Amino acid sequence: MKRPMIRHGRSCVSMKVPSYSFEVREPLPIEPETPPRNDTEYERTGVSDLMMICEPKRGFRQVEITNRRTKIDFSHSMKQIANSYPGVSAIRVVLDNLNTYKVASLYEAFPAEQARNLARRLEFHYTPKHGSWLSIAEIELAVLSNSCLSQRIPDKETLRRKVKANVHEHNSVM
Repeated sequence: MKRPMIRHGRSCVSMKVPSYSFEVREPLPIEPETPPRNDTEYERTGVSDLMMICEPKRGFRQVEITNRRTKIDFSHSMKQIANSYPGVSAIRVVLDNLNTYKVASLYEAFPAEQARNLARRLEFHYTPKHGSWLSIAEIELAVLSNSCLSQRIPDKETLRRKVKANVHEHNSVM
């Protein structure tokens, strides 16, 4: 049986800014019938930016880790989405209302003709500004946060390793 041709790609995008931190004091040893005791004091050592790109119909998740949230990083992620749908004329992208999530960002990152070609293929659909509508990417970020970002992460390399393992596990199951 022949698979139907994809006419429209669909992706959802959202961001999260986790911080790096480590315990200042070692936890007390665990005793029988006593819950673990940790001190809440920690030392913050930096932050990164996570850009979640998910494609719900394929069950696909991708996470980009950058130092900051910039228009250039956003534009490169949009180009990556466009490249993942060769031969598709329109790609619907669901986004939050962040100041970097604009078509104009493409023109800051790429030559005018390349930016125009990307802008023609990408259809941005923004979540409501004053509503409680969650995009699927935000839900995926919550799942990622609960599964591997809920404990202290001391540095970017540890973050990268944990996120990569989680994304690999998620994509291999789907």
